[in-house]
Amino acid sequence: MLILTRKEGEGIRIGDHIRIVLVQLKGNQARIGIECPNDLRVLREELWEAIRRANIEAMAADPRQVEDLAKQAHFPKRPPSKDPPRSSES
Repeated sequence: MLILTRKEGEGIRIGDHIRIVLVQLKGNQARIGIECPNDLRVLREELWEAIRRANIEAMAADPRQVEDLAKQAHFPKRPPSKDPPRSSES
């Protein structure tokens, strides 16, 4: 881990497209600003961790639970195929 010291208003660059600025120090909290491309997702660590846990739980879901949820949401089990049936003679 790289540890840097910054004063209010000073920044850090990561590559060409990411800038992190120490906006405000107040007691034991630091307010930071992050400038980055819109397609880069920036999350607080605790939110990232919650999403990761939810994804792991979703992968471990019982297939019957998934089917029940699909029924409740009125989703078909499988969307109908738009492609014509393939012939095995090609």
